[in-house]
Amino acid sequence: MKQLHLRLDDQTYDVIAKAGKDNNVSLQDLAQKALAEYVTKINQDKASGNDNKYRFIDLFAGIGGMRLAFEEAGGTCVYSNEWNKYCQQTYFTNFGEIPEDDITKVDAADIPDHDILVAGFPCQPFSIAGVSKKKSMGRATGFEDKTQGTLFFDVCRVIKEKRPKAFLLENVKNLKSHDKGNTFRVIMDSLNELDYAVFYKVLDGQNYVPQHRERIIIVGFDRKRYGDMIGFEFDLTPVDPKPVMKDILEKKVDAKYTLSDKLWNYLQNYAAKHKAAGNGFGYGLADKNGVSRTLSARYYKDGSEILIAQNKKNPRRLTPRECARLQGFPDSFKIPVSDTQAYKQFGNSVVVPLIKNVADLMVEELDLLESR
Repeated sequence: MKQLHLRLDDQTYDVIAKAGKDNNVSLQDLAQKALAEYVTKINQDKASGNDNKYRFIDLFAGIGGMRLAFEEAGGTCVYSNEWNKYCQQTYFTNFGEIPEDDITKVDAADIPDHDILVAGFPCQPFSIAGVSKKKSMGRATGFEDKTQGTLFFDVCRVIKEKRPKAFLLENVKNLKSHDKGNTFRVIMDSLNELDYAVFYKVLDGQNYVPQHRERIIIVGFDRKRYGDMIGFEFDLTPVDPKPVMKDILEKKVDAKYTLSDKLWNYLQNYAAKHKAAGNGFGYGLADKNGVSRTLSARYYKDGSEILIAQNKKNPRRLTPRECARLQGFPDSFKIPVSDTQAYKQFGNSVVVPLIKNVADLMVEELDLLESR
């Protein structure tokens, strides 16, 4: 922990001390936040003057996996939003920017102009029950009504206000089947009503990293700007040779990641009980020459879905760095938070090289559309 000593005149100190007291914030926290926000402003001002061809915003940013991908594709991030304070910490450490929090309170008009909107929005369940009744009563059932109260609505709200040339949305593959398909139908209808040509596909991260991770990717292009002749395809280029688990494992691992006898016995007994009942639940020993199960945000609890076998020892869980590699983050990506928070963050993140491949395809399509 480094220290910074500041010299302040009496009047300045009194004003700052009063602000901290009135808001129940320590002077240390107040100073740290003020400095971080100042650095954020400097970096955002610098980004706004960048002459890169495509500017993008990063909504529901997490720790910046999507940002990394779009920056690698040549884009410049001009705005980010993420409410979780631990994710904000990791984001600031790596990008020098504290994302704005609580998108529901952000005026879309205040968000900088951009070419591409990027959002790994949470799938909050919502229903379209009652639409027929509303129609019979002559009440609106369009875009505003169908999505009110969900975080997806905030994505649509920003798209409607800022009119980006394109967007990329990411979510779990079960989004398609949620509520018997009604949730996905509302999402697609909403994006179409905004007059965007929309394309989607479930993609598996194991073509880029040694992890079976299926996610739905939704891409859209502005029909008002480009017309109906938009022919985007998910023509991906997988990594060759295909990566395997041993590629991401660290050579020296602290003993704290080895499962205790108590936990290992519990996991074995739990798996045996469910196997006897005909269920498939249980721990997963990853094949070092193959791919792992899907890394989840619950990995911090026991690491049971992805365990690494060890010679003459209990299996171990992945280290946070190995989780980062499993999602395609470079080793230069800093992890400033506790192991527990790191597991949650990487479990919620995206496969960076997969998103980068899609970003490249989007840029190619935009270049083509802009050249007409």
